[in-house]
Amino acid sequence: MGMRVEDKRTVPAEASGERRPERPERAGRPKRDREATERRILDAARDLFGEHGYDGVTVREIAARAEANVALVNRYFGSKAALFGEVLTGESVIRGVIAGDPAGLPRRLAEHFVRQIDQRSATAMSRMLDRSAGQPEVKKILLRYLEDVIVQPIIAQLEGPDARARALLASTIIMGGGPVRRLFGLDDLRAADPAEVTDRLTAMFTAALAPPVRPEA
Repeated sequence: MGMRVEDKRTVPAEASGERRPERPERAGRPKRDREATERRILDAARDLFGEHGYDGVTVREIAARAEANVALVNRYFGSKAALFGEVLTGESVIRGVIAGDPAGLPRRLAEHFVRQIDQRSATAMSRMLDRSAGQPEVKKILLRYLEDVIVQPIIAQLEGPDARARALLASTIIMGGGPVRRLFGLDDLRAADPAEVTDRLTAMFTAALAPPVRPEA
C-alpha cells in the first residue's frame, strides 16, 4: 500500500478558518483625498461664480474646472445653492472682525469697511455678489449668511435691550457698501482721508450699536 501524500495546495485563509493578517491601512488617506477634492471644488466655484454669476454657472462646469466628478459635487455639497453658500461663508472675514473685545467692535467694523474701500481690485466675494444679486436662490443664501455670519455674532457682543434691532442697523451699514460700489464706484471714497473716514464710520457704528436711551417716566 503506497504512502499517502498530503495535498500541498494553498488553502484560502477564509476556508481554513484562519484570520488573514490585516494589511496596514494608509492612515488618513481617504480623508485627505476628500479634503483636497472639496478644496478644488470650492476654488473652482468661487472663480466661476465670480466670473459669470450664480445663474451663469452649472455644476458640471464647476466639476470640470475642479477636475472632479459631478456626483462628488452633489455628494459633498448637496446642491449648487448650498455650494454657493459654502463659498460665500468661506470667503468672508467679517466673523473674525466681529469677534473680540465688545468695546472695540465699532472701530473694528469701521476699519474693515475702510479696508474694503481701499481694495484696488474687486474681491472674490464682491464679484460673486455683484454678478449674482437678484437671483431668488441667492437671496435666500444671503439672508442666511447675514443672519449666521453677521447679525447673530454681533448680537452676541451686545448687552441691553433691542440687541437684534441694533445688530441689524449695523449690518445695514456693512452691507450697504455693495450697492454704493456698484452704482457710484469708490474713487471718491478712496480719495478721502482714510483716518477721517474711519473716525466717521466708527461714530456711525457706535451710534448704531449703542443701547437705546429710554425717556424717564
